[in-house]
Formats: sequence, C-alpha cells, structure tokens
Amino acid sequence: MSKVSIVIRCYNEEQHIGRLLSGLIQQTAKDLEIIVVDSGSTDSTVSIASRYPIKLLSIKPEEFSFGRALNLGCEAATGEFIVIVSAHVYPEYQDWLEKLIAPFDDPDIALTYGKQRGNETTKYAEQQIFMTWFPDHKTIVDQTHPFCNNANAAIRRSLWKQIPYDESLTGLEDLDWAKKAIALGYRITYVPEAEIIHVHDETPKRIYNRYRREAIALKHIYPQEYFYFRDFLRLFITNLISDYFHAWHDRVLISNFFSIPIFRLMQFWGTYQGFTQQGMINIQLKQTFYYPRRLSRQNQSSQLDQNRPTIDYSNHSKPLEKI
Repeated sequence: MSKVSIVIRCYNEEQHIGRLLSGLIQQTAKDLEIIVVDSGSTDSTVSIASRYPIKLLSIKPEEFSFGRALNLGCEAATGEFIVIVSAHVYPEYQDWLEKLIAPFDDPDIALTYGKQRGNETTKYAEQQIFMTWFPDHKTIVDQTHPFCNNANAAIRRSLWKQIPYDESLTGLEDLDWAKKAIALGYRITYVPEAEIIHVHDETPKRIYNRYRREAIALKHIYPQEYFYFRDFLRLFITNLISDYFHAWHDRVLISNFFSIPIFRLMQFWGTYQGFTQQGMINIQLKQTFYYPRRLSRQNQSSQLDQNRPTIDYSNHSKPLEKI
C-alpha cells in the first residue's frame, strides 16, 4: 500500500481522540501519516493527541470552516491517498484502512466512504439514519449521485490539488467535492467493509443546528433544491412511523418512545429552517438524505466481520510510541 495520510479535524474531543488514535496505530496498514487539525480546543484534546505519533496543526476558531480545516490538513499531507475521519469515530477492525483504500486500484475512483454505526449513546433515530445511509452490503454498484460522508472517507491527494474543499460552506463539503469530482469523469464508491463507530450524544439544540447548517450548505451546492413546510410535515411523520416500527421490532420502543420524535423534529425542522430557495435535485440524493427506512425487516446479521481481527480499546489511554 502506498503511504496514506490520515486527517482528523477536532475541537474539544478529549473523550474520543485517544480511542481513535489507538485504533489507527493498531491498523494492519503501517505506512501511515496522522495529521490532527485542532481548531482551538480548550480541554485536553491537544495534550492527549500529542502522546501519539502525529503531526499537529492549529487553526483559530474564528477562521474555522470544515473546508478550511480540511484544506490545511490536506496541504500538509504527503500520502498518495488522504483518509478523512472525525475525531469522535473509531474503527471496528484492524483492516479498516486496507478496506477503505482498496478501491483506489481503479484509477477512475476519486473517493471512497465506509460504513458507520452508532454506539450505546447514539439516538435510536440516528441509528436508523446510519442503517439507511450506510447499509451492511453494497446496494449500488455504480453510484451516480455524490452522497458520501467525511466522517469516514478517503480521496486521492492528486485530485484534491485540482479540487480543494470549498471553505465557504457551512457543511457538506464532502458532497460538494464529490459532485465536482464526478463532473470531471471520476467515480465514488461505498465500502461497507470499512466500518467505524460514530459517537454522537447531542442535545436537541445541537441536532437542530447540525441539520440547519447542512441544509444551508445543500442549497448552496444545489441552488434549485427545495424543502417546503409540507415536506417537513411529510418527512417528519413518515420517519417517525418508520422509527417506531423498527424500534418495536427491536424491542426498544418504550425506552426510545420520546427520544425518537425529538430527534426527528429537530432534524427536519432544522432542515426546513435552512432552506429558502425552491427547485429540484437528483431524486436518488433526496431519497438518501431524507426518506425513512422501509417498513420491512430483513436479516440484519452481516457476514462482513467473520474472521476479521477486531481492535482492542481496553488500553487506549496508553499510546504506543510509534506506528
């Protein structure tokens, strides 16, 4: 494998950054460069990260945007491929990185993105989003829309030089980048074997703000996109029904009875508030973002994890000295 640079954006991630870095140095791929871009953390994030073999970069909070932090990290990277992960994720398996990078054997692949699942703190409704966005098995062989997610993704560094991230966006810089890469004739692909755990434990206000800023970005990327009040009502109700259906089958309905509508309300009210323009976009992309999980049950057991080495996080507070 060619040298890989891993770029991590972080701000006050002392609860998570050590576990992620521990998972990275336990990867079967060893020729790694880890770059941490901190945007003014006031907790122990930088101190914890500095115990590991990383390259630390800083950006002032007032200068931060998702695209700007990524461009700073990508500019410092020397690897042929750049892997982008959020500071509050961690890989499940030791071969996660190998799986994520493998599709680049095809020179037409510009970007890969992997599966995401939550942990015990993740809201049930968001678990359903992960199941919809990142299925256990690859369902689309030739993806024609630019959906991807920079919590667990990889790109070609040579292509980033042609297409730097848009620093003006309030979010979805990953989708914007993928859209431009596809326009140049490249392809993106989903890699379900490259699984990470994405830790979210947000307040309703933070959920609302996250979806609002992403809607603002989406309308910038697709100026003709629309989201009427009737869309808010329809998608809130249909997703609520879907979540209750699956929670009942999973025997967790009572414990999630109130958290499900709160999450969905914040999600779609934030989305509605983020939109001001009208129009249409690719129906596949709209279905990916908004439509609920189907009211049908399939065997959820995955064959992907058989005979794969898992990562030991029991001593993640004790970093190794080198990769």
